[in-house]
Amino acid sequence: MSDNTSTRWTRSHRIRALLAGGVVLGVGAAVTLAAWNDSEFAKGDFAAGTFNLEGSTDGTTYSQHDTAGTAAVVFDSATYSGNISPDNVLYKAFWVRLDSTTTSDATLVLNPATNTATGTNADHLSYDIYQLASGDTCDAATVGSATAVWTGTTLSARPATPASVNLAKGATGTAGAAVQLCVKVTAGPETSFVQGGTASTVWEFKATSIS
Repeated sequence: MSDNTSTRWTRSHRIRALLAGGVVLGVGAAVTLAAWNDSEFAKGDFAAGTFNLEGSTDGTTYSQHDTAGTAAVVFDSATYSGNISPDNVLYKAFWVRLDSTTTSDATLVLNPATNTATGTNADHLSYDIYQLASGDTCDAATVGSATAVWTGTTLSARPATPASVNLAKGATGTAGAAVQLCVKVTAGPETSFVQGGTASTVWEFKATSIS
């Protein structure tokens, strides 16, 4: 083999080697540059629900009694002919429910922070409040064997840690099932009950939505 032939062979292989190297480098560069990516997006839209408690003195007509000044009158002179005697026991019903716009269930308590009892006989009247089915009769026979949900030894007394009553929301556009609260008020004995004395109180039933 002549020197020229040897030189050509060497250059040819060098060129091929460089081309081969160039091809490898070219492929490597292409892989590095061809980085793929993809994304997923999640969106959040939030709307607040609605919540409203309403009450009724007859279990049929419901309205708002959301302040002490607009409290529903459960006991009045028509309930007991204008006078209470010692040891008298009075019964009166009050119904509560979540209205048709409410979007969550709730728990109901007798608010221990509310105390508006006044009058000379406020400390000589006690109360017991029972949970009854909506159609039950609020009287001695019905509550005779029942356990009161809330009890006060005077009209001023409120439970420090009140028990709760469950309230269920209704289907969309429908009021929830009504719960009847039967309020029993008992006058004190002759030795303590003041003749001609008066008494007044407001009970606040507070509903809290359940998440």
